[in-house]
Formats: sequence, C-alpha cells, structure tokens
Amino acid sequence: MHIKKGLKEEEKMISSMNTKVDLTMRASAFIGMTKTGQIMIGDKAFEFYGEKSKRDYIQIPWDKIDYIAASVYANKWIARFTIFIKDSDKYYSFSGKNNKELLRAVRNYIPEKRLVKSLSFFDVIRKGICGLFHRNKL
Repeated sequence: MHIKKGLKEEEKMISSMNTKVDLTMRASAFIGMTKTGQIMIGDKAFEFYGEKSKRDYIQIPWDKIDYIAASVYANKWIARFTIFIKDSDKYYSFSGKNNKELLRAVRNYIPEKRLVKSLSFFDVIRKGICGLFHRNKL
C-alpha cells in the first residue's frame, strides 16, 4: 500500500477568486503558445483555466484591470480582446466562442469607457505615416 505524504505542485487544486459566477465559456489564451480552456467571469475576478495543465491559469481581479481593448472587424465581429493591467506593462490576450457575450458580462464590472476598440492594421500604418510628416524639426 502506497500513501502519498504530500501533493506535487501539479496536483494542487487552484481555487477560484469568485464567489458568484456570471458566465463560463470555452476560450483560448494567447500566452506564449496558445492555451485552450475556460474563461470564468465572476463577481471578484476574470479567470482563465487551461484544460491540459493545472498550472495554466490566469486570475485577474477587477480592480487590477486598467482597460480592455477589443479587435473589431467590420464593426460587428470581435476576433479577440486584450486585458491591460494597471501599473504594469503586462497584458493578456484571449478569444472566446462568443466574444461579444463575454465583453457584455465584463461590462458589469468594468466601466464602458474602459472597454475600447483597438486600432486596426490600417489605422496603425496611417498614424505612422502621419507621424513622419508631423515630426518636430531639431
């Protein structure tokens, strides 16, 4: 008979920060290699739990989120969204089965003015070209 004296780091259960869950959805996190799992929107935090490894999880309390930028195409389809963290250079990108529904659930905890539309590829190019012509001369 074999008795385990302690759990390995991988076998420990991660506990949720949320006490009430509004929405769970299958999603992908773009952190290094793409990770698939579940996003959970709750009363305390935005959480992502990877399906293959218990170590692949992200928990972001609502008060630590600076803003969320969504990649919107044709003014109706949201491909992915990125969460930017306050007082840090960190950000996390996600894509769910229904990003509109996810962001509507997030809107209960993050003010709408902090949910922004990210610049498109052409907007970035246009800003870069305009910046070349409007540089201050030394």
